[in-house]
Amino acid sequence: MALLRRRKRPDDDSPQTPGSPEEDEDKTIKSQKRGKKRRKKEYSCLDNCCWLVGCICTTWWFLLFLYNTMPASFPQYVTEKITGPLPDPPGVKCVKQGLEPRHPVVFVPGIVTGGLELWEGHECAEDLFRKKLWGGTFGEIYKRPSCWLKHMSLDNKTGLDPPGIRVRPVSGLVAADYFAPGYFVWAVLIANLARVGYEEKNMYMAAYDWRLSFQNTEARDQTLSRIKSNIELMVAINGGQKAVIIPHSMGVLYFLHFMKWVEAPAPMGGGGGADWCAKHIKAVMNIGGPLLGAPKALAGLFSAEAKDIAFARGIAPGVLDSDVFQIQTLQHIMRMSRTWDSTMSMIPKGGETIWGGLDWSPEEGYLPSQRTNANITTSRCNQNESYSTMCDTTRINYGRLISFGRDVAESCSSDIERTDFRGAVKGYNLADIKCRDVWTEYHNMGLSGIKAIAEYKAYTAGDLLDLLEFVAPKMMERGMAHYSHGIAENLDDPKYAHYKYWANPLETKLPNAPDMEIYSMYGVGIPTERAYVYKLTPAAECYIPFQIDNAAGDINEHVCLKDGVYTVDGDETVPALSAGFMCAKGWRGKTRFNPSGIKTYVREYDHNPPSNFLEGRGTQSGAHVDIMGNFQLIEDVIRVAAGASGEELGGDRVYTDIFKWSKKINLKL
Repeated sequence: MALLRRRKRPDDDSPQTPGSPEEDEDKTIKSQKRGKKRRKKEYSCLDNCCWLVGCICTTWWFLLFLYNTMPASFPQYVTEKITGPLPDPPGVKCVKQGLEPRHPVVFVPGIVTGGLELWEGHECAEDLFRKKLWGGTFGEIYKRPSCWLKHMSLDNKTGLDPPGIRVRPVSGLVAADYFAPGYFVWAVLIANLARVGYEEKNMYMAAYDWRLSFQNTEARDQTLSRIKSNIELMVAINGGQKAVIIPHSMGVLYFLHFMKWVEAPAPMGGGGGADWCAKHIKAVMNIGGPLLGAPKALAGLFSAEAKDIAFARGIAPGVLDSDVFQIQTLQHIMRMSRTWDSTMSMIPKGGETIWGGLDWSPEEGYLPSQRTNANITTSRCNQNESYSTMCDTTRINYGRLISFGRDVAESCSSDIERTDFRGAVKGYNLADIKCRDVWTEYHNMGLSGIKAIAEYKAYTAGDLLDLLEFVAPKMMERGMAHYSHGIAENLDDPKYAHYKYWANPLETKLPNAPDMEIYSMYGVGIPTERAYVYKLTPAAECYIPFQIDNAAGDINEHVCLKDGVYTVDGDETVPALSAGFMCAKGWRGKTRFNPSGIKTYVREYDHNPPSNFLEGRGTQSGAHVDIMGNFQLIEDVIRVAAGASGEELGGDRVYTDIFKWSKKINLKL
């Protein structure tokens, strides 16, 4: 094909002549306008972030508008169209079966789930009188973080209010019905009890300041006295019917302390006499109780982290640490939480007898449950071999609660060279002077003290108290005055009349109340923190020297080590061993811990997560807090409150090997 060429015009070959000054000026102006247009289309990173936040907020408010304008039944209609008809709530089901209120009900919330409000504060909190500092929207954290931290912390010497600050628990059922807007704690259980006919005259929320040591709640607020008076009143106005007590999480330990306090003579106790519990309590239904402690509490005190923090650090390394933005988030959390004496009630109790040693543990050979299509399949490793006689690199040593390095966690104990940290000389760290805003006791240890901790390499439950006393002596000085974590040799020894032993089921007797019942009710089927692989962090100003090694993990369908955390069966927070052992063995029948033979029951709730987001947090969840909306658990509570016994519920119901694990524990009964 021939090529077409443009014919030149006669003036094309003529030499170019420069334009006039007016033409040059016009071209310059046009060029500047084009440049401005180009520059307007260029967006900075900040612009993009602002647009993204704006889009998210606009979408959120639009969805919120739709949610508030649609009929209340619309979400349920959509859910039923997708998943089929929903089952009747437990309250409705029980009403159809003719159940009515009989026994008054007392709720005892756990740590962090109860609201706290300000009654007196510093100048930065002048406009917050009786506003929630904990619970609700948590808006003050974002508005004035340093002020909020100051008011939520307790005095580091007394464990009570700092000068000029009074933060007190919210009262009434609203104290712990919702932790935050839309995030229920007790609300679903309360609503279902209300369907049966319960109201505030026969329901009571025993709210308390969960930051304080248990005995200090009485010393400062007379909380234990008020709980005693309210239970007596409720029993009196409900025709003498004994109360059903429902503690959750740390509330289980708090009420265990109460049962000893109420019987003990004044001034240390409530002076109710040895038969007070027998006269006023029908049943204690413990939900998710860390009766023997929780390793998660240990990790929180040691390095202000747990499995979720280790996972977040793996996704965004440095964001939580002081090397990026200088926000020092974990240091602030550690400084604040180490003033909360209540956390020390959940340090693992019973030492190696309960939790195992370097080469054994009650759960040896077991991996966390894996869920497939809503069915539990439990994977086991080396199930038929004893760890005391078999040693290889693939075994799991749950008894080593803290190991410095994965190789230490998996090695035979005879191959581990340990240098005792007890008595090691601590160095001096200039950070003690520079880091007052985020001061932790690590700043007093110096590099030699930090090195001594790492060189001990493996810590069992028998080492924990010495470890914490070495790294946090001021915290432990307060804590050891209020709690004990051992096993009593002779419960008749007069020393066990002191309140420091009352929250430890291994160092105290249950009340003389043979007609009372005690339930251990907890979720299972969720990997739950049991032991940790740690590493030293690079030295920096104002830093926490130890952190969970999130690089330690298995790429396997049935993982037992992930993000530096070894897991066992439980409710994601409390291992099944801690929640179930006392009712499975320690209190089962007449024992030295249960001299009157109170009947005990183990009720495990198999975790079944919601199949889609429309189901919310689900009605069959076994998670530590979400179990409070578990329909089966709520039905069990309603039936007992309506007069049923544990035998009428069906007795024990277990999915784990809690009885087998308990048998391995050699505890004098």
